[in-house]
Amino acid sequence: VRFSGDEAVIKYTKKFDGVELDNIVERVSDLPDPKLDPDVQAAFDVAFDNIYKFHLAQRKTQQLEVETMPGVKCRRVARSIDAVGLYVPGGTAVLPSTALMLAVPAGIAGCETIVLATPPRSDGSICPEVLYCAKKAGATHILKAGGAQAVAAMAWGTNSCPKVDKILGPGNQYVTAAKMLLQNSESMISIDMPAGPSEVLVIADRNANAIHVAADLLSQAEHGPDSQVVLVAVGSVDLEAIEEQVYKQCQELPRGDIASVALGHSFIVVARGMAEACKFSNVYAPEHLIVNAEDAEAWLDHIKNAGSVFLGRWTPESVGDYASGTNHVLPTYGYARMYGGVSLDSFVKYMTVQSLSREGLGLIGPSVAMMAEVEGLDAHKRAVTLRLA
Repeated sequence: VRFSGDEAVIKYTKKFDGVELDNIVERVSDLPDPKLDPDVQAAFDVAFDNIYKFHLAQRKTQQLEVETMPGVKCRRVARSIDAVGLYVPGGTAVLPSTALMLAVPAGIAGCETIVLATPPRSDGSICPEVLYCAKKAGATHILKAGGAQAVAAMAWGTNSCPKVDKILGPGNQYVTAAKMLLQNSESMISIDMPAGPSEVLVIADRNANAIHVAADLLSQAEHGPDSQVVLVAVGSVDLEAIEEQVYKQCQELPRGDIASVALGHSFIVVARGMAEACKFSNVYAPEHLIVNAEDAEAWLDHIKNAGSVFLGRWTPESVGDYASGTNHVLPTYGYARMYGGVSLDSFVKYMTVQSLSREGLGLIGPSVAMMAEVEGLDAHKRAVTLRLA
């Protein structure tokens, strides 16, 4: 893709997705508005509004100004990343919700170029729901490709695909590997985080409803055969009832075959108490953590490592995946130990600014000059002392 550009993307889209493309990029403004079922459109509008509200509120924490001593003012200002690439999966399941999760904060941040990459349908067209979300959220380009070839096209740029400065979004192991390889290449891009196959860890006590616990586990297992779900049972939980529900509900799912493969490498842990359950969860560092237990809120301070947390009996992970307002692009593979999920901050970089008065330089200058002398950097020292002479 680096050397052949559009031609390579067309080649690999035909090879891996079985789709022949004439062109790989569409300008969103050139595409007609898609026609959606009114109920479907209304659901995405609710999600848009909540995601917009939650991410817009994050602006309040971005700017700060401190006078560290008289006449010495320090500020932090946010500036949007000029061009971002958003990866919206579309392999075994089309995920228009991801288009909202990525494009909404990109628009709020003020990114000028927003390239949304998503695999095309069999006829080469774009999923109408993805297009609707892309238009509503302000994406500028759609790259009709998925997989590593789409990530590479956004990283290097092609004749038709703008080069971006940062790539964000979840994907399978190939997408994740491409992101991680390219961030250390000459393409000069950054990435949001390693966001691979989906995970959920459910902490359930003896009063947790077995039907709900099973449904929560399956909600992530159905994402793909490489997903993993974990149940941490606290105390005398009826594991047999939960396992029966998992089997029963899995049989009823259209994607039950996929979920059953994921269940094959999932597991149950029995904890002696909530403290031990939280301790295990912090080691595992799940993408999604559901705390289906009494006084769930009381245990939040014990949770250190998780992409997104769902507290209480009435908080299924599904609400965060779609419409609560939080972002569903989250770290996996245990990377929640050192990464957070996508937020407004993911689309900006911070600049620090300092401005000094003569009085301020007079107060701080001697300390600066002395430190420069200790480090043997005389030009640094002189930049201060010559002003104060």
